[in-house]
Amino acid sequence: LHMGKTMKEDLTVVVKYIKQLYPPEFNVFSTYAELYHNYFASQAKKNAESHLEDKDIYLLLSWVHNIYPKDMRKDHVLAEELEKVKLGSLLPSSLSKELEKKYLDSEEATIKNSLSKCLDKEIQRWKEDKEPEKLNGHFQSELLAIFVIQSIYSGQKRAKDISAAVGEELSRRLWQELPAFLRSYKDAFEDFKEKSKKHRHYKPILIASVNNCWNFRDYAEKNMAEKDDNKASILSTLGDIENSGFDVLLQQLFAQLKPIYKRFTENKWDSSNEIMNEIIKTTSKHISEFRTLKDPFYHAIIEKIHARLVKEYIVRLLKRKVSLKTPAQQQNLAQSISKNAADLEAFCTSNGSQATWLNSALPKLAEIIRLQDLGAIKIEVATLATTYPDIRKKHLEAFLCIKANLSRGELKSILGYLSDSTASTSPGAPLFSNINVS
Repeated sequence: LHMGKTMKEDLTVVVKYIKQLYPPEFNVFSTYAELYHNYFASQAKKNAESHLEDKDIYLLLSWVHNIYPKDMRKDHVLAEELEKVKLGSLLPSSLSKELEKKYLDSEEATIKNSLSKCLDKEIQRWKEDKEPEKLNGHFQSELLAIFVIQSIYSGQKRAKDISAAVGEELSRRLWQELPAFLRSYKDAFEDFKEKSKKHRHYKPILIASVNNCWNFRDYAEKNMAEKDDNKASILSTLGDIENSGFDVLLQQLFAQLKPIYKRFTENKWDSSNEIMNEIIKTTSKHISEFRTLKDPFYHAIIEKIHARLVKEYIVRLLKRKVSLKTPAQQQNLAQSISKNAADLEAFCTSNGSQATWLNSALPKLAEIIRLQDLGAIKIEVATLATTYPDIRKKHLEAFLCIKANLSRGELKSILGYLSDSTASTSPGAPLFSNINVS
């Protein structure tokens, strides 16, 4: 600092007062500038070759890349004259690169270590007999995400303040650290999920941990390049944590719904409205606890519930337990399915489901049951296959068992039409592919 200040002040005096006392051919400013620069560079080299603490390496690199070339040599009084002298860098390139590597290695190790300690503290918090805090009605444990993101951002900024190249290299290294950290977080989350089921605040901790993922997801989306493999790895790991949490949170609800759905076929689809009301009532009891999830995750879990409710209903329709021979019987069942579908859609939509792609599945199936004209049935089947291209012959064949008045030839004709209509369609959101037909 003393040398830098002295050089700047002295060269300013040379420019303002001394230069004009000499003939131009003496190049007096160049002489002064080179002598000062050579001395400064020799001292910088001497320091660089001695043992330096991390903070000293950072300071020396700041002088080489930043303070000396930008603050001193771009000074408004000196810049024009210094431009003519063409002074080199304070350090030889090889020595500068060596210092940069030491700095980058040290900074990477320091940040990696602090992230590891932060995760240990988070795991310790899970073990405490405390419910996570709430922010805007959502369980949160945001210190982890805030600390991790702040550590990475601060490291990147410090490195960038040395030079753009050093900043880019540290960013590249830290982008590799973040996926590794999140994999460790996922492992710890899975460990807690499996071993702490009797913890008094088990579900709130799972919800807080899922909510944590939002800050990481948002950070990666906004700060990382679209084609960066690390970004894909980060988003994939976060997706695994979120889905793993959802699976546990939904376990109890789905277990309670299973026997209720069985009653559709056990009762030959009689009392289907009462059964659907019970499904909605049971689901409704669980939804209140899911509201402690952050909005994107709440909508995601509601969409999972919506898909499961529709899927389980279709599963019962494919069980080959009901065979209706008359159009009147088929008309009645179609009306019941339509009513159930409307109630289901209204319930899911009112609770925030945005999975509108599910809404036409049951009405389309109801329409196939209702229709008696072979051509009209084929058109409806084609429409169903266009909307849900993962439907296969085995699904439709099981479903058409309900229409016992179809001849073998008619059945074959409809199934053949499905095959033709799905040949050129691309896969959409999966619905039927998740349904096994026995």
